[in-house]
Amino acid sequence: MMDWTDRHCRALHRLLTRRALLFTEMVTSAAIVHGDRERLLGFAPNEHPVAAQLGGSDPAELAEATRIATAFGYDEINLNVGCPSDRVQSGRFGACLMAEPDLVAECVRAMKAATHLPVTVKCRLGIDEQDTEQSLDRFADLMVSAGADHLYVHARKAWLKGLSPKENRTVPPLDYPRVYRLASRLAPFPVSINGGIETITAVEEHLRHVSGAMLGRAAYHEPAMLAEVDARFFGEVERRFDLACVLRQMADYAEGELSRGARLNQITRHLLGLANGRPGARTFRQILSVDAARRGAGPEVILRAQAAVEPEMAAA
Repeated sequence: MMDWTDRHCRALHRLLTRRALLFTEMVTSAAIVHGDRERLLGFAPNEHPVAAQLGGSDPAELAEATRIATAFGYDEINLNVGCPSDRVQSGRFGACLMAEPDLVAECVRAMKAATHLPVTVKCRLGIDEQDTEQSLDRFADLMVSAGADHLYVHARKAWLKGLSPKENRTVPPLDYPRVYRLASRLAPFPVSINGGIETITAVEEHLRHVSGAMLGRAAYHEPAMLAEVDARFFGEVERRFDLACVLRQMADYAEGELSRGARLNQITRHLLGLANGRPGARTFRQILSVDAARRGAGPEVILRAQAAVEPEMAAA
């Protein structure tokens, strides 16, 4: 979810679920060690629980990045070995590292030695011509022996030769039973599933076989589904999704962020799916995408978008 789950996105998602584990965008270990750490890793206290997702292939550099992320107060450090983007491949991290499981295990050991936090790994079933039974089992066994605390498995191969990053999210067929078999073999070691999960009901079905399920683009485009998570999976009292309340809180959030130099459209781009299926949703999206990009746009734009779908409540 590079360029998606930034801190503004996480601020919205935390208003919808208090309990789900949130992930940062993938940040390279080199950027953390040599770059603007506050910009790359800074987050608000109310984002907890939140995992820092790292990319890299140098054990020493990943260990240093892990120490830095730990000091920021994250709840988990995750190594991404599943992203198939061109940027990732050229930097020798992400999914291409599934061809080098021994190196990934070395990275995990170095990261474990650098933190008291759980160190987890996100991966694919395999890449290119790899046999997903043999290669995934070997990869997973090496991660467990290296001390990884959890595996998140995207239930597709990544075809690094011949498919674009976008195609890699849809073209390789999903193989959920393969992840279930891995989870069963490794139990009680925790294995979570990822890929193509579109509904909360689908999450419930997966949880019959695995320890957890990750919602990615579905939750981004239909964020209201996250309002069901705490009641369905954490035993909390069911709360009705209150669009007006969420938008007012995001307007307050935007006011604070604008005073610190953010632009309104950096925040509102994450809100576009909130009113899906409601009368006025098209106008809602237009206001948040067009008006929010204008110079001087402020939190009132969010409230004006609210009025497009809930005119009576906005007037009150």
